[in-house]
Amino acid sequence: MFTENANKIFVRSIEDYHKWDNVDQPMANPYAAGSLDALLYEKNWVDAVQWHLEDIIRDPQIDPVKALEIKRRIDKSNQVRTDMVEYIDSYMLDKYKDVVPVADARLNTETPAWAIDRLSILALKIYHMNCEVERVDVDQQHRDACQKKLDTLLQQRVDLSTAIEELIEDIEAGRKYMKTYKQMKMYNDPSLNPVLYGNKQ
Repeated sequence: MFTENANKIFVRSIEDYHKWDNVDQPMANPYAAGSLDALLYEKNWVDAVQWHLEDIIRDPQIDPVKALEIKRRIDKSNQVRTDMVEYIDSYMLDKYKDVVPVADARLNTETPAWAIDRLSILALKIYHMNCEVERVDVDQQHRDACQKKLDTLLQQRVDLSTAIEELIEDIEAGRKYMKTYKQMKMYNDPSLNPVLYGNKQ
């Protein structure tokens, strides 16, 4: 199953990241360059780094200059994440390009890759919630509350994985068809962000 493999890759990426737990640690992708597995691993690694950048920037004692530096790094990371989702969708579009949709085929609310993006983030939520469950410096009430949240996240992974598998099956059978739109983010584009192009005087 596609999602079973994706979830294993996400877990491996997260565990590899936490061997160092350093947002500046270079990624060492264990999968063949150009493969979908490599792309999924890199996608999750980017998500993991951004997860921790989001933690760091919330430090109330952070130096404002450092905070701005991290905020801009997060902005760049968001663009990379979006680009990678679009790469995954391009792979899916190419894979199913010869499938002829049936007459009453429907368009799904999101593409497979955007659902996979949510699955990657969910893997990070599960990892970090499990860390909270295993903490020894908190009381049992905290651990119990986090265990309930973890149980919900684990069920959510089952449900989301099932939904992705069903979407892929529907696309393969022509019951649904893919249609992608570039995200067209405007704030990173100096020709579309008025703050950026307004400063060109």
